[in-house]
Amino acid sequence: MRLLSYPVALALAAFTSAAPSSAEIVIGTAGPMTGTFAIFGEQMRKGAEQAIADLNASGGVLGQQLTLTVGDDLCDRKQADAIANQMAGRKIALMAGHLCSGASIAAATVYAEAGIIEISPGATNPKFTDERAGPGIFRLTGRDDRQGAAAGDFMASQFKSKRVAIVHDEGVYGKTLADDVEKALANVGVKPVFTDTYESGGKEYGALAARLKDARIDAIFVGGMPTEAGLIARALRDAGTQTALVGGDALIADDFWQAAGNAGEGTFVTYPPDPARSPEAGQLVAKFRAGGTEPEGFVLPTYAAVQVWAAAAAAAGSVDGPAVAAKLAEGNFDTVLGKISFDEKGDVKLPAFVIYEWKAGRYDYVGN
Repeated sequence: MRLLSYPVALALAAFTSAAPSSAEIVIGTAGPMTGTFAIFGEQMRKGAEQAIADLNASGGVLGQQLTLTVGDDLCDRKQADAIANQMAGRKIALMAGHLCSGASIAAATVYAEAGIIEISPGATNPKFTDERAGPGIFRLTGRDDRQGAAAGDFMASQFKSKRVAIVHDEGVYGKTLADDVEKALANVGVKPVFTDTYESGGKEYGALAARLKDARIDAIFVGGMPTEAGLIARALRDAGTQTALVGGDALIADDFWQAAGNAGEGTFVTYPPDPARSPEAGQLVAKFRAGGTEPEGFVLPTYAAVQVWAAAAAAAGSVDGPAVAAKLAEGNFDTVLGKISFDEKGDVKLPAFVIYEWKAGRYDYVGN
């Protein structure tokens, strides 16, 4: 099907405030607003709030102003299901979320049944779209199988003939990603000499570091969240090893460096090309920074979720879920992430994962 172009008229500079409409459209964002992963939820909230502010300043959507409702799912499946039912009860037009794969998959069935568009900025598990709950379910991030392949290919090329290991926290995100890294390594004839799991939310990983040291591991892939990965990096250095650490996109967060300190130096991370560096995002990035927010992690993807929905609603002339879903499926959209479209599963068509490296408390692009 021929792709249609629907440019997005979001305000990225100064605008004159529009008078409130007599009717309002409610959209939601939901993620881990408290708890271990609250940094990611805060990124989502800031992205959604700014997108709504910019839309409202330029007249809203179809002449109506937008309001935001925020749900805290703690990255938990049962909590996500409850939040989704609450959001459906509020008759939201869009869910710019959820974040974690398990939560997103659990909530998707509720949104599909209610005819609500869900655009996740962070659900990477292939099941989210391979077992898609309905035609209104989309994602704006890459899949773990593609991310795992990128990490595995990088480890195979960077640490050829070296001793590699894989560990994960047994969570949906960490295990899926670790399994896909192992598959990618197997495809090029590399078998890890060490595989293990570790406790999510743990505070001390000296025993794991000692086992890795005894196994003489040169490079380890850690499938899990940033704080634990940072503590593992610290434990490895405390054990006197120079083992290189590789992780997934969750490690693109200040929490990683705060936990690792200087031990995080040289950690490699898979992540899509940094949207904050794209020319399309220049004005918006400056606006966020002027307001004291660094637009990292899920700030810009959540902004883009609201942005692309608004463009599809304008094209449909309606915020009705099925009508908007049809436009999302066939459209080609200008966003802060660049020009995007979706495939038949609802997966976004964006550049593949590339490699970043943590240096002196910041991550910088290495290559693909």
